[in-house]
Amino acid sequence: MNREELLRRAVTISLFTWRRAEPDDAVDDSDRQGWWGDCLPSVAGDKIGSRLWLLARRTLVAQTLKDAQAYAEEALAWLLEDAIVTAVSVTLERRGNDRMNLRVTLTEQSGATVELDFENTWGLINAV
Repeated sequence: MNREELLRRAVTISLFTWRRAEPDDAVDDSDRQGWWGDCLPSVAGDKIGSRLWLLARRTLVAQTLKDAQAYAEEALAWLLEDAIVTAVSVTLERRGNDRMNLRVTLTEQSGATVELDFENTWGLINAV
């Protein structure tokens, strides 16, 4: 597997594995979701996944896009902290009332960039 495939896999897991909701996140019931492995992190405070799943209960408006960007950046911060890449850029594009595309641009130590497109991220979040 080449480096780009490894980065794509890591980014996909980071974005689309459900991270546990924070105490101040609005949830429908007491289930805060999250990956069970976060209960036993090998590094204190390490968390897997993103909180993008929290957006499923919302409509696709400007604030939702801002929150999606913040959740994606939070989920990918480990790539910077672990010096896997030197920069992470997340951009979102709304396409109509029911489509959001997400692009992640990673800058590697060499200066080379890897662009990863996740089309219809809104559909992924809402399981449609």
